[in-house]
Amino acid sequence: MADESGRKEEDREIVPLSRAAQYLLEECRMVLPGIQALFGFQLVVVFNPGFSQKLSESQQQLHLVAVALIACAIALIMAPAAYHRQRGPQQVTGRFIRLASNLLLASMVPLAVGICIEFYLVGHVIYPGPLIRVAAGTLFALIVILWFVVPRIRRD
Repeated sequence: MADESGRKEEDREIVPLSRAAQYLLEECRMVLPGIQALFGFQLVVVFNPGFSQKLSESQQQLHLVAVALIACAIALIMAPAAYHRQRGPQQVTGRFIRLASNLLLASMVPLAVGICIEFYLVGHVIYPGPLIRVAAGTLFALIVILWFVVPRIRRD
């Protein structure tokens, strides 16, 4: 039997809520160390003497925006664990799965923008010129395609 999308029901496996929560929290745990490492580098670079010498004041402010975006991504990705621990550590609901999934997806937006801003700033230090703007824009497009477009493409 097929559903509205034309896919056969046997093509999909419905997992219990507890397993869905386990998968979701593992996905959060997989992404978090990378984000935290990036955040750490963002904080440390400010104390490097070259930071103020190689970046203009507006570029330093742009770095602060990237730091804020990555901090927002961290808060969003850690929110499901905090929510689950406080609201129902002994239970998993469909509402929790939807909320946690939305928070994980929402964290990817500021993460993508923050990564691209930092890429632009590092690129500007290494190769100042208009080409780095194109490269940063291309990186952003690639991230959007891989993170948001490809997962939504339906294949029957």
